[in-house]
Amino acid sequence: MPLSEVFKALADPTRRQILDRLKHGPLSAGEIAEGFAMSKPSVSHHLALLKGAGLIESEKNGQFVIYALNLSVFEEVAAMMFDLFSVEPAKHPAPDVKGAAHEA
Repeated sequence: MPLSEVFKALADPTRRQILDRLKHGPLSAGEIAEGFAMSKPSVSHHLALLKGAGLIESEKNGQFVIYALNLSVFEEVAAMMFDLFSVEPAKHPAPDVKGAAHEA
């Protein structure tokens, strides 16, 4: 999963709205397209980018394609971000506060 593709996919507000709809459960492309003021080919383009980034999965169900979140990618990205921005405790010994009180 190239992170640049994940972040590119997440950068678009329409794709984030699609992900928001899918967090409630799998949907067909037609169900996802409902409520968007864009053509079905445009929605399909967004779905293809999300799928290419590994953020969603699809499964053919008869004449419909059903899309669902791929939570493992979200977990990997969240873990990577946590590791990147976590602050490790200082490796220096704590000051001797007991002795400092008597010196003052």
